[in-house]
Amino acid sequence: MLTFEECCAMCGLTEALVEAIAEHEDIPEIVALELGAFLLEQPGGAARIVCFIEDDIADAHRRHNARHEHELLELLARFRREYASELGPPDAAA
Repeated sequence: MLTFEECCAMCGLTEALVEAIAEHEDIPEIVALELGAFLLEQPGGAARIVCFIEDDIADAHRRHNARHEHELLELLARFRREYASELGPPDAAA
C-alpha cells in the first residue's frame, strides 16, 4: 500500500499544495491529489491552481488568519517558481 506522501511524490506535488487544493475545493486530500495531478497535465491547469491558492489567501486574510495567509503566500511563490514555464511571464496587473 502506498502512503499519502508517496502518492504526492509520484505525482510531483507537495503535501502543502494538495492541502491548498483540498481547502479550496472542500474535498478530501486524496481527491485533491488526483485533481492537482490532473490539472498539471492540462493546458492552463497550473494557472487554475494559482487561482485556487490566491482564493485561499484571500479567505485566510478575511478570517484574520495571518499565519495561514503567510504559509499560502510562500506556497504560491514556490509554485510560481516551479511552474514558471507553464504559467508564462508574470501579469503586470498582479
